Amino acid sequence: MPQKTLMIRDYHDEDKPRERFINQGPQSLSNQELIAILLRTGSKEESVINLANKLLQEFNGLRSLKEASFDEMTSIKGIGHAKAVQVLAAVEVGRRIANITFEDRFTIRSPEDGATFLMNEMRFLTQEHFVALYLNTKNQIIHQQTIFIGSLNSSIVHPREVFKEAFKRSAASIICAHNHPSGDPSPSKEDIDVTRRLVECGKMIGIEVLDHLIIGEKKYVSLKEKGYM
Repeated sequence: MPQKTLMIRDYHDEDKPRERFINQGPQSLSNQELIAILLRTGSKEESVINLANKLLQEFNGLRSLKEASFDEMTSIKGIGHAKAVQVLAAVEVGRRIANITFEDRFTIRSPEDGATFLMNEMRFLTQEHFVALYLNTKNQIIHQQTIFIGSLNSSIVHPREVFKEAFKRSAASIICAHNHPSGDPSPSKEDIDVTRRLVECGKMIGIEVLDHLIIGEKKYVSLKEKGYM
């Protein structure tokens, strides 16, 4: 009796690639399973897992897959235009990430640099956004994260949320910023209280808060320059 070909629905939930990706992280998946997630579905004749395996075999693994052309990929039975585009787009994203160098990162040398980086993005916002810029040891921006949206309050902007991302990104320092929708970047008492709280927490855990910028309409205030930190 021929052995039944397992379809993705035949797997237990904990064994399905997507569920394992969510619960255990991408490192827990094989190359075949990662490709299966990109393909999303199989064909009438075979499961998405088998289709992913066929794709890898055709190109002798990931090394040759990254050089595959659209025509080469769609020549494989079960790989149509949509599936080929999905895989090739993922390959191209990976290639671009690999080509990013430290020189491409924006370097903060002064409060003006930080304000310039954020100004066009933040000055038109109609609500207050509290944003953190995470820097490496060369003061280059490695990540930007919106921590909170709404009126700034020291009990709401919790240091835990600010520094959690710093640990995740192995950041050496942080620049905080938020906008004033009124266009006037003059600091409030809450702005100053939040800043001092974050600076003290940063000192205790060894991640320096370099500045807190308030973004207004084509103007900004640096709380460091104002002597509040």
